[in-house]
Amino acid sequence: MLKKTLISSAILALVVGCSSHVDSPSVTSEGKAFGKHGEIQVQTEVKDGQLLGIQILKQNENKVLAASVFTEMKDAMIANNSTEVDGISGATITSGAFKEAVNNSLDAAGVTLIAGAAKAKKQADVATEQQFDVVVIGSGGAGFSAAITAKNAGANVVIIEKMPTVGGNSLITGGQMNVPGNWVQKQKGIEDSIELFVKDTLKGGDYLGDPEMVQILAEQALPAAEWLRDYIHVDFYKDQLFQFGGHSVKRALIPKNHTGAEWISKFMAKTDELQIPIHTRTTAKALIQDQNGRVIGVEAEKNGKTISYFASKGVILATGGFGANVEMRTRYVPELDNRYGTTNARGITGDGIVMAEKLHAKTHNMSSIQTYPICHVDTGVISLIADSRFFGALLVNKQGKRFVEELERRDVISRAILAQTNQQAYVLWGNEIEQAAKVVGVHKDEFAELNRKGFMYKADSIEELADKFGIDKQALMAQVGRVNQFAKQGKDQEFNHRGGLKTLLQPPFYMLVAKPSVHHTMGGLVTDTHTRVIADNGQPIEGLFAAGEVTGMTHGSNRLGGNAITDITVFGRLAGQQAAAN
Repeated sequence: MLKKTLISSAILALVVGCSSHVDSPSVTSEGKAFGKHGEIQVQTEVKDGQLLGIQILKQNENKVLAASVFTEMKDAMIANNSTEVDGISGATITSGAFKEAVNNSLDAAGVTLIAGAAKAKKQADVATEQQFDVVVIGSGGAGFSAAITAKNAGANVVIIEKMPTVGGNSLITGGQMNVPGNWVQKQKGIEDSIELFVKDTLKGGDYLGDPEMVQILAEQALPAAEWLRDYIHVDFYKDQLFQFGGHSVKRALIPKNHTGAEWISKFMAKTDELQIPIHTRTTAKALIQDQNGRVIGVEAEKNGKTISYFASKGVILATGGFGANVEMRTRYVPELDNRYGTTNARGITGDGIVMAEKLHAKTHNMSSIQTYPICHVDTGVISLIADSRFFGALLVNKQGKRFVEELERRDVISRAILAQTNQQAYVLWGNEIEQAAKVVGVHKDEFAELNRKGFMYKADSIEELADKFGIDKQALMAQVGRVNQFAKQGKDQEFNHRGGLKTLLQPPFYMLVAKPSVHHTMGGLVTDTHTRVIADNGQPIEGLFAAGEVTGMTHGSNRLGGNAITDITVFGRLAGQQAAAN
């Protein structure tokens, strides 16, 4: 009897033991959510409450800005076995949509992740003191231009960037670049000159820009554009140009897909080729000086650790302006408080200006802050699809009437919009303009986003668009009739449209609602023609250079559209040359 009981117990133990080692199958499911540029679709795999993997099935987000979302966030979710991880600063919408898509996938599978399964991840050791010839602070167009140029001049260079991703404002811009005498102008028979570009730029800034700086900008624009095309390999459209407000002729080169992502991605490829290190999530805190006052490095912070970057030749500030810093901008223009959105990247908070001021650097023109007239009404982000304005689209108000010339200066248009009902304007165009502009086709994700939110529509008649937005239909049709007549006559008798009005006769028609956002800070550090930062005493601060929106000498009271890319490339290259030779 005892023997039988022992055998039975052994069999039972064997059965129980075997059953406890039978693996449960993993569960695979899919989920989706709307991101910044359309639908994000993911597939998750879960086993026994453990998140094993996340696969990105579909996404069309900005490939530079969103890169960390689909790598760092994904890895963090798997490592922590949770979707409650930090989003990527500067990619808030994409981060939120990715998290939502993963959660939707888990919900579809009916699984719950087991809490407390986080795996400790060892942080890589980072040297607390690092030696370079040139340290560049900021990874936008100015920073990349400076770093690549300094490297090619023989310097050992590093770029440090506080955000998780590179690009800054340069990444999210339309990327158009004003270049007098460019190759597309010659192909199209457009007459232009350095002198005319200087005249337009000085006039556009109410003659408050420094004439010497504007002259350098104009003279070096073509060499800078050719460098971008031939060395950086930026793909510019070969037969298209923009004419921004305030410019006498079409002179702005257009990058592929009408976005700064084209040239930031090419800059990244070139820095990889040249083996220039880029240290992201590294926040510059203070400039280091020697006993003689020369800048010899930067004190930075990464993951709570202080790192000293020493620069034997120079430090280049390419940190951008302060458009995303509400406290700083209201210090100079109280009106621009948090009622205003901003087109700026989240990290554009004036850090370089603040650090340099602690060394008694001189600033100039700080109260000149520009708003961009046509932005998304909910997020403040610049509307690229509304570039149809540069091809003849109209601006009308709630009463169905034009109220400003569509190619006026940005500040003039912005103030005019803020004087309208709800401080909003409506951009209207038809198929004739779309065939030339191709903005809906190029920015189809923006159209889908705006259409989904009820901020943009496509229709077979203008009356239908008026109904959707509650615009005075009779007045709008009368206004369009006048515009069509002016277009046929070749003269705008209402606002003297400098680019020439176009007819609105052929469907489909498009309309979006927009309002101004804080866009560009024209003020900043005083620099000389060698990009050296100038102190309060009028002398250069040795070892310190600056380029781009962090400076305040070039644009005067108002920056003309398309001049920012020219500015950051021209003076970024110059800063790289000067620092490397220092």
